[in-house]
Amino acid sequence: MKVELQLYNQNWRNLFKIEKELISSAIQNPDIHIEHIGSTSIEGLSAKPIIDILIGVPDFSKVNDLISPIETCNYSYISIYEDAMPYRRYFTKSSEDKRTHQIHMVELNSPFWIRHLAFRNYLRDHQEEKEAYNLLKSELSEKDWDDINDYAQAKTEFIRAVEYKAGIREW
Repeated sequence: MKVELQLYNQNWRNLFKIEKELISSAIQNPDIHIEHIGSTSIEGLSAKPIIDILIGVPDFSKVNDLISPIETCNYSYISIYEDAMPYRRYFTKSSEDKRTHQIHMVELNSPFWIRHLAFRNYLRDHQEEKEAYNLLKSELSEKDWDDINDYAQAKTEFIRAVEYKAGIREW
């Protein structure tokens, strides 16, 4: 399977804002933070057209109380990954059988939260690394992958190097 990347689309920012408002309205908790992450959050970066949303919850013990409100926003809760990542709750939203959005809900200021924001912010502020990442993604998208997770795994070394530059020392 080939990974289909699209050139950066200014509308991705608007799509995130719409979802943030929708989710905020459903959750109704001002202590919860909602961030746009992933390649669609970095201007000029090619990406799979899936809006990645990171939700930070101050008290993770209350996270399961938020599943139903998020599901009311047409998200599907995917529990299967909790065995491997018990510190995250994962949701997807699709249109015409294509995933358009995904949510990673974690504890606010957890390592997952910090790493993803550090990577995003570093690429936003460092054009050379952003261009290198764009090139890597383009090259990897040309390969035929058995599983989309293999494509993601192939980017890990680059991502860890950027996180290290951004001050992340633990994974």
